[in-house]
Amino acid sequence: MTSRVRTVTFDAHDPYEIAGFWLQVLKAERPDDDHPGDPYASVPADGLTVLFEQNNDEKVVKNRGHLDLEPDGPRDEEVAWLLTLGATIAHDHRNPDGTGWVTMQDPEGNEFCVLRSASERAATS
Repeated sequence: MTSRVRTVTFDAHDPYEIAGFWLQVLKAERPDDDHPGDPYASVPADGLTVLFEQNNDEKVVKNRGHLDLEPDGPRDEEVAWLLTLGATIAHDHRNPDGTGWVTMQDPEGNEFCVLRSASERAATS
């Protein structure tokens, strides 16, 4: 017997609001059953769901898990666009030769990384 990942869940102060950020990032449509004030909000993403669950505890340490995003275009353009959506840069691991990644935070402080695109990786391998 095997299992597959169906849902990745994050705690959130405002599930509906933070799901709205991630819906833009992943260019997904909001499910019809998600509404402001609901204790859960979901983001469908390439065969799995990113779920945000109401939890009013404050985030006090780094996430033990996070999402790695591979943009379909240049990494640096994706980082610039994510900043306009309300993300922030936590740690910049970009190297002068174009390798590396950027660790960012969503508006609620959840870390995620932006990697190089497949074409950027192919160009430096």
